Amino acid sequence: MPKSIPPTPSWQPKLIDAQLRYFQNFLSEGEADYYYKTFLETIPWQQDNVKVFGKVYAQPRLTSLHSTRLSTYTYSGLTLHPHPMTAALLELLNQIQKVSHYDFNCVLLNLYRDGSDSNGWHADNEKELGKHPQIASFSFGANRFFHFKHRKIESERYKMELHHGSLLLMEGGMQEHWLHQIPKTKKPMEPRINLTFRKII
Repeated sequence: MPKSIPPTPSWQPKLIDAQLRYFQNFLSEGEADYYYKTFLETIPWQQDNVKVFGKVYAQPRLTSLHSTRLSTYTYSGLTLHPHPMTAALLELLNQIQKVSHYDFNCVLLNLYRDGSDSNGWHADNEKELGKHPQIASFSFGANRFFHFKHRKIESERYKMELHHGSLLLMEGGMQEHWLHQIPKTKKPMEPRINLTFRKII
């Protein structure tokens, strides 16, 4: 039986100190529609408070953490206790194996309800993720712009649109040397669901 050919990245920029691969049509439109509806209706979404520079704010989005191993995960002063992986999440975890054999065991889901929901400049570099963690990020629903910039080299800044059914892989030293964000927009937006698969050590 012939081996299936792995998908080819739609965009793979040459970055300093990191690797990024973007697969715009990783899932078919029908598959993407199915997962969007499933997650929107079945995930136990919640809005947590985070501490930023000593002040407490409600996160400008809803989240849900799921894992194949029931450990805790801490970021922005929050300690989360993950839910089990659902069947749909396990299906997507298996799909990632087409392009990455990294041992992902956890996924943080984000629901951006409209353009005023956002995620400020940050890196996924929590100690629970170890040195140079890989992140696999699925997007469903409305397209949103994703910005990323090098921590030290001001000229190294990029902006790209993340599409419904796409997969973005951030690899190598991306979380050590780069920051990324989903900024707010005044443009009317439908909801967007983002899944960031990672590995808790």
